[in-house]
Amino acid sequence: MSKVESRLAELGLTVPEVVPPLAAYVPAVRSGDFVFTSGQLPLVAGKMEHTGKVGDEVTAEEAKAQARICALNALAAVKSVIGDLDRIEQVVKVVGFVASAPDFTGQPGVVNGASELLGEVLGDAGVHARSAVGVAVLPLDAPVEVEIQVRVSAG
Repeated sequence: MSKVESRLAELGLTVPEVVPPLAAYVPAVRSGDFVFTSGQLPLVAGKMEHTGKVGDEVTAEEAKAQARICALNALAAVKSVIGDLDRIEQVVKVVGFVASAPDFTGQPGVVNGASELLGEVLGDAGVHARSAVGVAVLPLDAPVEVEIQVRVSAG
């Protein structure tokens, strides 16, 4: 078991199966030393615990927990391309989209769920640049979607 997966296990988590694409794309693509994931929804075994707008049907805390699931799904997508998560040298960028009620402005706090998980699991390699964007709606009425870009070792 990799160091990253051992750390996940300490947190009571495992790398899930890669979420199958919902349209004409792949979960992740490698280009040179970088892996770019597609946007990951908070699907667990094909289902979402919460749907709707954050600040309306979904609380900020619920959405933050969903962003954590998105980050875990993003790690699964990266693993599907590189095989071993210990090859991640740096999370370079995280982009989080939050389906927001018109008056909701807490997008950064929601996307912290993803950022904090990456930091807990990867340590210094999990420190990254980030955008947190409010949007009108996401696929399957998800409250949050997260994509990551990582630099990986050769292999």
